[in-house]
Amino acid sequence: MPQDSLFEPLARYASGLPAEFGQIPDARKAVLEKLARYMREQRRAGGPVRLTVICTHNSRRSHIGQLWALAAAAWYGVEGVQSFSGGTEATAFHPNAVAALQRAGFEIRREVEGKNPVYAVRYSGDAPAVRAFSKRFDDAANPASGFAAILVCSEADEACPFVPGADVRIALPFEDPKQADGSPEEQQAYDAACRLIAREFFFAMERAGA
Repeated sequence: MPQDSLFEPLARYASGLPAEFGQIPDARKAVLEKLARYMREQRRAGGPVRLTVICTHNSRRSHIGQLWALAAAAWYGVEGVQSFSGGTEATAFHPNAVAALQRAGFEIRREVEGKNPVYAVRYSGDAPAVRAFSKRFDDAANPASGFAAILVCSEADEACPFVPGADVRIALPFEDPKQADGSPEEQQAYDAACRLIAREFFFAMERAGA
């Protein structure tokens, strides 16, 4: 799936990310290289590359990471990538995270209402919609084995010292933008978190396709 398969607004957003790779600290790059190495090994073995992005509530960072992983795979033409998300508990895909992803260029439509809405998320006209909702990391919608567990918050990292079925466990914590909820800095905080997560997943995917 070539770069131009991404929706045009998302492609414009993505086109600026590689120039920002120099902003990633060396310690983070080392962790992202570990993720890239796992993806390369899975591809060489001929199997799918399954990534499960985990945070505490599966409401913000884990969804953002899941979706940017898919967009990055499309951008770099890394085939066979399947991306999932989950939490140590289920809550809801937070509207502020949804809005930040929409501003970045994802097309998101709410399909099921309720306390834990279900969204259809698209990043390309060539790929099926992703069904996004809050769930535990061991939910039936996620793989039970043969995946990389990517823990994107320190709380989930501490709560899940062992992730059953995971081939590899990678701690990649990001600051939670929810601390800005209800403040004048809310949109800025979510956009910054979205950009940071996108940058690091794009870095890992670029290395995975090398």
